[in-house]
Amino acid sequence: MDSAGQWTGGRFVIRQKAALTTDRYTVSELLPDGSDGDVLAFAELKRLSLEEEMTFYTDESRTRVLFTVKERGLFDAGDGYDVRDAEGDPIGAFEERFLASLLRSTWVLDQPGSPAAVGRERNRFVAVLRRVWNFLPLDLVPFMWPYHFDFETDGKPVMKVDKKFGLHDRYVVDMAAPGLDPRLAIAQAVALDTLQDR
Repeated sequence: MDSAGQWTGGRFVIRQKAALTTDRYTVSELLPDGSDGDVLAFAELKRLSLEEEMTFYTDESRTRVLFTVKERGLFDAGDGYDVRDAEGDPIGAFEERFLASLLRSTWVLDQPGSPAAVGRERNRFVAVLRRVWNFLPLDLVPFMWPYHFDFETDGKPVMKVDKKFGLHDRYVVDMAAPGLDPRLAIAQAVALDTLQDR
């Protein structure tokens, strides 16, 4: 699965499992009946690392790199993140718009040869509720309410990411734009879980 062309569907499910020092992400096809299909990618992110970097592999054996995500600036997350294939060639990039994200998280997804897509939280109330939750002394209680992001270019849908209700983080990614590289879509969806202040 070295190229985007080998990803056959436009719907994926991402499951996050938290361990003591790492967060693990498993990406699978989402079958028409709602069940998980074949594993397409696997990533493990160390917590409390100074530089945000993720390597996605073809499976949990971690023998073949599929793509990587790396922060451009060590101390300035606003500089964005680059997504590259196994050979180091660029796939695309994404970044959070800091000012716009103060009330409703906003991201910009950029793929070479395509106009940028802007993704925002769909529900303004949930966006504000998440921010209030972060100020409460509830460090050990996760924010379990589902939230959703819609990515669009000039009002046309590019992709959407839906967090499902539950104790464990589970996301469904729907790609609407046929030219969108699924590796870039998956990288952005995982960033919504791990790179922003939840």
